[in-house]
Amino acid sequence: MNSPPSGSDEFALLAPTIQRWIWREGWAGLRDAQSAAIRAIAPGGADVLVAAPTAAGKTEAAFLPLLTRVLREDRPGVRALYLGPLKALINDQFARMEGLCEEIEFPVHKWHGDVAGSAKEKVRKKPNGVLLMTPESLEALFVLHGSHVRRMFEGLEAVVI
Repeated sequence: MNSPPSGSDEFALLAPTIQRWIWREGWAGLRDAQSAAIRAIAPGGADVLVAAPTAAGKTEAAFLPLLTRVLREDRPGVRALYLGPLKALINDQFARMEGLCEEIEFPVHKWHGDVAGSAKEKVRKKPNGVLLMTPESLEALFVLHGSHVRRMFEGLEAVVI
């Protein structure tokens, strides 16, 4: 970590609930990729590419400012879609996102071939929060439940790949 969160301009751009989560997690500061991503993503309206080495905090770099944006406005549907190439990666990202999303009272869902049909049905019936899924699952959603897609993603703020 590079700088204390409380003293950084980027930290101040994050929602107070996210700031509290960062403090509770004991972060000493934001990493370079996170600071840069917060500056780029927080305002919205632009595509952003986050490139950093393994274990540089890219997931948080994308989701801390993105969740700050989606918390500002209550809209129906899934608000952020994360597409990951592997079920194992989706499971890992879900485990990382679950604590943060619980803290800010914002749902996070995983969706891939090993996720129970009842969990997927719950998201189809009441789409909300962050959805982590594989490209194959997104394709299957279009093919098998195409009539649900518009309603599910009507409030989509961003896609993270």
